[in-house]
Amino acid sequence: MPCRIVVCRDCCCGTAKVSGIDHAAQTARLRSEAPVRVSDCLDVCDQANVVVVQPSSAGRAAGARPVWLGLVNDPRATEDIVDWVRAGGPGVAPKPGILDLYACLPPSAARSPRIP
Repeated sequence: MPCRIVVCRDCCCGTAKVSGIDHAAQTARLRSEAPVRVSDCLDVCDQANVVVVQPSSAGRAAGARPVWLGLVNDPRATEDIVDWVRAGGPGVAPKPGILDLYACLPPSAARSPRIP
């Protein structure tokens, strides 16, 4: 199974609240490279637009976990994600350093207390 992508499109993500981006074109572009599931709110609204890249079967076998990316509001960021997914995505291809700028925590990790 290839990488899969989850795109948040609810109360903030994919709405006029995040202006200057063609949300439908972004979703279509991601969908051109991998299966995309459009999700209701992923509960990290301060990071809109949120994209989650889920590893392929091979990536999971290598120990990869889903990669959460926020503030994906630039077509260049979308292209960086597309390039990474095309190369194999999490656990298969190294994550381009530029995507570190978009890294965000899933809501459960963001609310969890840090234990030393």
